[in-house]
Amino acid sequence: MKYVEAIFENVLWNTRFFVLLAVIFSMLGGMGLFIVASVDVYDVISHIFDVYANHLHPEHFHEEVVGGLIGAIDLYLMAVVLFIFGFGLYELFISEIDVAKHGAASKILEIHSLDDLKDKLAKVIVMVLVVSFFRRVLHTEYNGALEMLYFSASILLLSVGLYFLHKGGDH
Repeated sequence: MKYVEAIFENVLWNTRFFVLLAVIFSMLGGMGLFIVASVDVYDVISHIFDVYANHLHPEHFHEEVVGGLIGAIDLYLMAVVLFIFGFGLYELFISEIDVAKHGAASKILEIHSLDDLKDKLAKVIVMVLVVSFFRRVLHTEYNGALEMLYFSASILLLSVGLYFLHKGGDH
């Protein structure tokens, strides 16, 4: 009976390697988002050079440039979420990353528990939401005092949320 139990536990323990699928595809997704965001930044910069080379100044040029760059930042942050997720899963289920331990790497990718992973992901996801909020605000038209009041209240609530997120960390 001990022999069957040992085999079963060994098989059960080795099923953790299925997590490698999530790790690999999180990394691939993150790399894909980094490439897409970089191409978006390149497109915005080439558009800037085209506009100034032809001595043009379109009506909503500044909003287009800022919106494109904020959209790229949003994609970069989502890529970071995927990277943190992949590194965290690997460290939690497979093994510690030895290269990071011995190098002068940042401690941001060091994950010791599922709560660490959730906290790090939550902070980056909140930043993605903040950037998305500002990208949407950039293209919003305000028609009246009530809409401006809603806009002000949303910025106040966002600031309070960021304050408590920062206050709850190890700062």
